[in-house]
Amino acid sequence: MKMLMIIVDESKREELEIFLNRSGVVGYTEISQAAGLGSSGPRLGSSAFPKTSAVVFSMMDEDSVRRLMEGVDEFCSTCGEQLRMVSWDVEVLR
Repeated sequence: MKMLMIIVDESKREELEIFLNRSGVVGYTEISQAAGLGSSGPRLGSSAFPKTSAVVFSMMDEDSVRRLMEGVDEFCSTCGEQLRMVSWDVEVLR
């Protein structure tokens, strides 16, 4: 199994949810209004740096991750957003 983490601009969260649904992702956990600093600059939810990100986690098998990756470029070109995706191996204990 893989744990997939997707980071996207908070304003594109709903579009990402639609993309995940159409891609067959049946479950995920979302952290809205995540603040931090990265290559896109500060996203602190403050008056000086008002943007925030959404962080979405989903567990899936490697084939599902591969299929999802096939549609990511189209998603990014459609919504105009560059998202970040990271995956790592996980073991389901229960």
